[in-house]
Amino acid sequence: MAKTRVEALYICNNCGAKSYKWVGQCGTCGTWNSLGLAGPGVGDNRQSSINQPPQKLSDVPTSGNQRYQTGLTELDRVLGGGIVPGSVVLLGGEPGIGKSTLALQALGMLSASYETLYISAEESLEQLALRYQRLGLGHQELHALCDGHLENILGELDNKDYRVLVVDSVQTLSARTLDSGPGSVGQVRECAERLVSEAKKRGIAFILIGHVTKEGALAGPKTLEHLVDTVLYFEGDATSRYRLVRAWKNRFGSVNEVGVFAMTTSGLMPVKNPSAIFLSGAKILSPGTAVFASQDGSRPMLIEVQALVDQSSLGNPRRLSVGYEGHRLNMLLAILHRHAGVNLLDQDVFVNIAGGLRVVETAADLAVAAALISSFSNSPIDRKTAFFGEMGLSGEVRPVPRGEERAAESVKLGFNHLIAPSANKLRPQSRAEGLTVSALQTVAELYTLISES
Repeated sequence: MAKTRVEALYICNNCGAKSYKWVGQCGTCGTWNSLGLAGPGVGDNRQSSINQPPQKLSDVPTSGNQRYQTGLTELDRVLGGGIVPGSVVLLGGEPGIGKSTLALQALGMLSASYETLYISAEESLEQLALRYQRLGLGHQELHALCDGHLENILGELDNKDYRVLVVDSVQTLSARTLDSGPGSVGQVRECAERLVSEAKKRGIAFILIGHVTKEGALAGPKTLEHLVDTVLYFEGDATSRYRLVRAWKNRFGSVNEVGVFAMTTSGLMPVKNPSAIFLSGAKILSPGTAVFASQDGSRPMLIEVQALVDQSSLGNPRRLSVGYEGHRLNMLLAILHRHAGVNLLDQDVFVNIAGGLRVVETAADLAVAAALISSFSNSPIDRKTAFFGEMGLSGEVRPVPRGEERAAESVKLGFNHLIAPSANKLRPQSRAEGLTVSALQTVAELYTLISES
């Protein structure tokens, strides 16, 4: 009888590329001496699904709209209504932002109804217990395991019918089949692939906590984001009280939702009215401040935009933006110069989104332009005035989606003046609620409206 040939498998410790023979230089990333011999079973975690015959999607049984409610309303909102069984959620953020705290709170509440397990390779059981008690979850039956070996974790899944697991963090796991240490690209990808495979096969929901690089991206291979079902990012300053959780990818819900939390001594608490906390409430009028009526997913929210324009003493004036895209700021400055006659070429320009928020939608253009004009012309904007609208390169004010919801949120918080694109034709009932609407077509009209007020 002919013997079956067993080929050795080598995996690059830098990029995770696989090869059936050893070479000195990886052909994918070009790194020298990075290929290590992998043990049996590596790369075979998806072979069982290949042998399955095709099925009609109409005959495939589904769990319907079943979701695990975490009890944290803001987290459930971002997830699309809760955690889907068999899904894998990747939660990333800077150190100290609250990733472990949020995961521990969510798992502690879920443990009242489901079998849950918190896996940590970074903290001891005593450290977890102390945080657990501080969060006021001591009455819940949550099990924890401190182990960084992937094989031990997968073996534990056979002991109980677990429904939700937290892995803190995926960068600290290591598979014995690889020679590289924890945190290497090959280890991170291999561990993530096998966890995703187990989640789909067993119907277990995983929450993977991930580290981020200095640039704010998730550490490890970029393919890690493609492997999981949902990618959540923590935003905000670690020194600030408020945190935002934003979905960058979600196969089971909208990617436009955002959750707002307040860090307290008892953990992260959902914020019911985020608009109120991101507005300063100052009664003194000062130039360079405008209020932006934003729309994050299904939630309208009012955000304060601050701008400072000052005479520059440098040959190249400074352009600094915090919470607003820098390239878009340069574009707005060019639009103001070309179509409104606002010459800021010799001025230092600083833009800040208050509260540590980060604005990603183009509807903030009008509010940012208004704050810049206000600071440059030394003309304060009334505190009860809100803005939204996109700026075009030809100087036109373009419409944005969901204008009615933005107007309704402005009225709800006591604003009586709304400056918006004329193409956003607000219904009469929006105006009947005490809201005056100034409909603009060009940026020149915005300059006239603010500088002459």
